[in-house]
Amino acid sequence: MKRKYPAAMITWVTDAPAHHLLKNHPAIDRVLTTNEADLLQLSALEFDVAFVIDKSLKATGVLNRTHADQVFGFTVQGRNGAIVPATPAAQELWELGLNNHKKFFVNKKPETQLMIEALELGAYQRDDYWLPLTAAEERLCLQRKEEFLSRKQKKYVIGLNTGCSDVIAYKKLSVEYHRDLIKRIFLDFPEAEVVLLGGPEDTQRNKLISEGLDVISTATESGLRDGLISVAACDIVVTGDSLGMHMAIAQKKQVIAWFGPTCAHEIDLYDRGVHVLTKSPCSPCWKRTCEKSIMCYDQVSLEEIVNALESCRANSLFGRSSALHPAPEKVPGPMAPA
Repeated sequence: MKRKYPAAMITWVTDAPAHHLLKNHPAIDRVLTTNEADLLQLSALEFDVAFVIDKSLKATGVLNRTHADQVFGFTVQGRNGAIVPATPAAQELWELGLNNHKKFFVNKKPETQLMIEALELGAYQRDDYWLPLTAAEERLCLQRKEEFLSRKQKKYVIGLNTGCSDVIAYKKLSVEYHRDLIKRIFLDFPEAEVVLLGGPEDTQRNKLISEGLDVISTATESGLRDGLISVAACDIVVTGDSLGMHMAIAQKKQVIAWFGPTCAHEIDLYDRGVHVLTKSPCSPCWKRTCEKSIMCYDQVSLEEIVNALESCRANSLFGRSSALHPAPEKVPGPMAPA
């Protein structure tokens, strides 16, 4: 957006609590949520350009609470609420939501590229994630990593992001799988400290995973920004296709991401990690419920994850802190709304 509209003022609207991730971002001027008080603020504003990336009535409904001269992405058509491309550029991404064969097997573009193209933001340049920590968070990150390592005089930190949202609950490994993985890490990577990561929904789950095992369980109910700091304090993160995975990518971690119901080719790890695919023949499926006796997460090879850990350990970036990284470029000051 800043490349196409360098002098733009950007207002970002999202559901709570995701807005906390966007706080203090140097390229975003105003962050609003979808609660009624914020939508009232939105209704007082007018925009030259609006981007709607979610194919949902909620997202297009938010757009209807304000005025925009030009819309990219998706919009609603007719009284029946049909979601359609706002411009022809969004046709490809729109069709992927309708055609499983095309989404699962034909498309080879990452989601980031599909979004850039759908929003007509110029030629895709494989821009990395940009989610900087504040100066205070950077200091806390370094302190937290030092605490992780000093507990048993370890040399690097392996974080296990154990959960996911309830939308597709099968994007997480079982408790027993995590326990088996931890035991293998103890055997094969004795210089590594193991840290459990997760959100409020993972509190009890992490207690079960850590029972009787000498690992560190991070705070799961201290908010998204605190969770982001814990992710940033790791050297490598093992995770399913979840918010924790995106946090790890954003913080330039080495990432081992496993995939069962979702599409691995849609996630770009930016040459900092490994995709591990389930052996399940019905993957990907994007189903929210499943009645199979052997689940896709049961068919993720433990040996592949261990080998991926070896690969990441051998990577030249592994073992040094990458939590602190410069912003991609200086952000122009706001002049015109977008």
